Amino acid sequence: MKKFIFLISFVLQTGIASVFAQENTKVVLITLDGLRWQELFSGVDPLLVQNKEYVNDAVELKKNFWRESALERREALFPFLWKEASKIGQIHGNRNLGSKVDLTNKMWFSYPGYNEILTGNADDIRIYSNNKIPNPNKTILEVVNNDKRYNGKVAAFGSWDVFPYIINEERSGIPVNAGFKYANNLKLTEREKLLNELQSRVPSPWTTVRLDAFTHYYAMEYMKKTHPEFIYIAYGETDDFAHDGNYEAYIKSANNTDTLIKELWTFVQKDSFYKDNTVFIISTDHGRGAADIKTWTGHGSNIKDSGSVWLILFGKNIMADGEVTKNEQIYSVQIAPAIAGILDVELKNN
Repeated sequence: MKKFIFLISFVLQTGIASVFAQENTKVVLITLDGLRWQELFSGVDPLLVQNKEYVNDAVELKKNFWRESALERREALFPFLWKEASKIGQIHGNRNLGSKVDLTNKMWFSYPGYNEILTGNADDIRIYSNNKIPNPNKTILEVVNNDKRYNGKVAAFGSWDVFPYIINEERSGIPVNAGFKYANNLKLTEREKLLNELQSRVPSPWTTVRLDAFTHYYAMEYMKKTHPEFIYIAYGETDDFAHDGNYEAYIKSANNTDTLIKELWTFVQKDSFYKDNTVFIISTDHGRGAADIKTWTGHGSNIKDSGSVWLILFGKNIMADGEVTKNEQIYSVQIAPAIAGILDVELKNN
């Protein structure tokens, strides 16, 4: 019963029509690791855009992304999301307007956040670190894959090398290409072969996270070749650049991810399998600090605002409400039950 209360509440607040048994609907779930709601709704931060501690070339950054109003700044930073996606869907989480999206876990960092999004429950007792521990909880990916209608039609791609454990690849049987994994399915395309070669030669700034371009194009090639009905794509750069204290790279990565999402949507709308039949759901695993100029680099239970997140939906049967300006309260745990409703599977409490 609790599951259906969550689902109905989510449906009422986000306007997903006919959420139960949407025949032939495909789902693309996307996360941007640690992207603050402040940048999504207001663009580059006035206090950070020219701060020499966090920005190397303030002139270029301001030229590309600074505008006088917050509405103009956010369109400069996320042109696809604000000029196109918002016209056909919904964007939730502008706390300045009363729209709130929050985590329910108390950790406010990655593994607990992803577990919450993917399972529909917070688990602060067993999921309390970012260690590579196989998730004891079943994700919505696993639940869908266990349904005979979808078996073999679910996949996940991520930049962070912990995703095979979060999704529990071994138990779930879901192919998870994450971290520095190569495409290893049969009959590799020429682009997959090139991506494999490039990934071995292009150094990442980090030891556990690859550059998002590899995650994105591995996922796109898989979609073109295999046509999964439910795919999860987890971009990671924004969080790592933020931890590095590199606001310039954080902003450029956020802008680039907007371009990548547009590319995905353009492909989907040209592909006969996905066209006019696909829902995009986009969110983040946690927020970041905003109390002062220094806390933006971090997050966690000791950093205020880290539990504040956001949610974007567009595609099949999503009402075109644009930016939500009414008072509302949505939680990340409602995402997995909504996907379960769309794909007509039962998501039981773990």
